[in-house]
Amino acid sequence: MTDALSWLAEPESITYGGYSVVLARGLTPEELVARIAEELPGRTARPLGELTAEDLVEDYELEFAGEVEDIALHHGRSGDLAFAVAYGYWQGELTIPPSVSRGGAEVFHLEFEEENGKPVPPFFSSYRDGREHCYFNLHLDPTWGPGDVRGEPATAAALTAELAAAGLPDPERESGDLHRTCLEVLGRHFALTLPRTLVREAELPAVLLETD
Repeated sequence: MTDALSWLAEPESITYGGYSVVLARGLTPEELVARIAEELPGRTARPLGELTAEDLVEDYELEFAGEVEDIALHHGRSGDLAFAVAYGYWQGELTIPPSVSRGGAEVFHLEFEEENGKPVPPFFSSYRDGREHCYFNLHLDPTWGPGDVRGEPATAAALTAELAAAGLPDPERESGDLHRTCLEVLGRHFALTLPRTLVREAELPAVLLETD
């Protein structure tokens, strides 16, 4: 599957600070963004038109660790998947609850606080029709919640088997390799892809979620 998800494991794959990416089936990009915005009380959504990721970050001062607390969502479509990529002050602020998938949609959230000093592992969650479907941390590290795949039993069992076939869990494996391998498994299992050039180079619609 070309591009898939594994490129997200590269340093600063989206921007400095990590990534927060939401993918969805059964929603348009605009519907996905509207549902995400609904879950952020105290913020107002302002359309920005179409921008490249670089222009979005620079024009609206959305560098991680800056003083501006706005969040922006760059959004679009790739095949049957709508996507929203977060920039700005999303760390600890941007939550994706099961209700985002209400009405029969399928929603996937990938998040990695790359510059968190603890360090925090990458996380994956999926939701279907308003319910939590699957979740785990991509280091399979039990010190960060469950060290295995949790959720709907059949899906959890299938993913566990696919991770095992890829040699995971493996406490001796380097964290970047764990991250990349888990993303490859997730891409295959859920048929997920997020083209790098589309996210990094294309002019896409953007919304700024400003604090009131």
